[in-house]
Amino acid sequence: MFSSFRLSMSWLHTWLGLVLGYLLIVIFFFGSLSVFDREFDRWALPETRFAAQTMPSYDSMLAPIFAQMKPAADELEAAGGRVKSPLPTELKPLNWAAYTTHRDPVVGLYAEYAVPGNPNDADDHVHGHVTVDPRNGRVLRDDQLKIGSEFFYPMHISLHIGWRNLGYWIVGLAALVMLAALVSGVVIHRRLFREFFTFRPKKHVQRSTLDLHNLTGVVALPFHFFFALTGLTIFAGIYLPVSETLLKPQATAAAIAEAQAKNLPYAASGVPASIASVDAMVIEAKRRWASHGMAGEVGYLYISHPGDKNSYVTVYRGGSDRVALLGQAIHFEGATGRVLFEEPQPSTVAKINEFLTGLHLQQFEHWALRWFYLFGGMAGCVCIVTGFLFFVEKRKRAQPGHARCADAMAVTTVTGMLIAVLAVLVANQLLPQDLTLRGEWEKRAFWASWLLSFVHAAWRSKPLRPVQPSPAWFEQCCAIAVLAFAALMLNSITTGDHLLKTVFIEHYWPVAGVDIALLAVGLLATATARRLRLRWPALQPGASQRSAAAEEGHAF
Repeated sequence: MFSSFRLSMSWLHTWLGLVLGYLLIVIFFFGSLSVFDREFDRWALPETRFAAQTMPSYDSMLAPIFAQMKPAADELEAAGGRVKSPLPTELKPLNWAAYTTHRDPVVGLYAEYAVPGNPNDADDHVHGHVTVDPRNGRVLRDDQLKIGSEFFYPMHISLHIGWRNLGYWIVGLAALVMLAALVSGVVIHRRLFREFFTFRPKKHVQRSTLDLHNLTGVVALPFHFFFALTGLTIFAGIYLPVSETLLKPQATAAAIAEAQAKNLPYAASGVPASIASVDAMVIEAKRRWASHGMAGEVGYLYISHPGDKNSYVTVYRGGSDRVALLGQAIHFEGATGRVLFEEPQPSTVAKINEFLTGLHLQQFEHWALRWFYLFGGMAGCVCIVTGFLFFVEKRKRAQPGHARCADAMAVTTVTGMLIAVLAVLVANQLLPQDLTLRGEWEKRAFWASWLLSFVHAAWRSKPLRPVQPSPAWFEQCCAIAVLAFAALMLNSITTGDHLLKTVFIEHYWPVAGVDIALLAVGLLATATARRLRLRWPALQPGASQRSAAAEEGHAF
């Protein structure tokens, strides 16, 4: 089919990038935003703008909240369709958990409840979740949207497609394609060292675009390869769910054997019993960590079989000073508080898995590396976008119809995606605080604005001449600038947390950082729109042939 292996790799690289590139840029972009997901949460929820707190007292604060928690209404409704008989009024809690990090001023509480009567799944369950202010135990409203951790991050890992984990599968396919595109790209570009230093922005659009594509691809090649590979390994249990399907009996037997080896009860006894002081268990866990030279705070509390004689409490050390997310777990008997098992140092394989997972998710304290992740992700976005532009510009004469479709999709996934992100931030500031289902309205603003940007791009991407750029680029850059400045000003007006206050007075960088990013995006969009506007006359009907020729040479 092809005269050489390199040509076959070129064909593979082009079409893999074109078909799934639109999806990859969404994954890369929201992955980059997720690096600062907690900071976006603080910006979106003004009542959470205070200093990060340690895990609060379980005995006096968290235990009463756990006892009053309920399963999520949507999960209960879905569970009702899976069982034959009506669900009981009170579902039995299977476990409780509390989680916080060095960047979280609030604490997330999670609960799992058994769903009886499902003929197809004896282990059917539903979940509950609340967010607590650890300073006073106040439960925050559950209809508000944590834009960073509950919207941007799920978009990165699952595209908000929950049906049968389809979103995870699509993202996994995209990661696999990314690896193939990277390998084929290395085969195509044999002079990688030269392309590392080559960028000619004043050349014609195809040359400068290809230079930028090669430059961002080569510079961040290890970064792109590492994150595509680790993204696949982290969710390997979803892609190969043999322990939940083909090997479920063996997996259950292995879990029972592991629990017995650790002296932990696998199932509830059915005998009610109260839990001893968890605060005392936390003190003992901290003492043991300190004796091993690993003094630290609690990152995760897990209570299995609460209210049962076989309950046990697991205290995990927060991993802010290590790459691994959590570690050094100590298990306590719930009824007495005595230590049942202290986890030993993990095996080599487990350490590698913890390292790769922790390095991908990056929840440890390292702000310089966090910014490196952001710029690396943005480099991936630039690499994919310039690939789109090169494809479009190369085919504008030969295949204007195909080029128009590709151009409209590129506009939608570049400027349109930015418009949608900024629209949800603007909606967050404009919607009334007491609005019912406020978070759902913010999500609707996101999807509606993205859909509108697609319609606009499809309408405006028909070129006046085959070699001319789409006016949609200029118009949507203007919209980005307006929305970015609007979000910045609205935060200052509605909360009073303007940049002078957050930077120079309170030094509250989570909110200041988002505001500075909005300012930078607004200025960059304005500069880009201005540059496009300088060439705008060439796009108007009746422009001279000289303008058209100049446009062919410069395009953007």
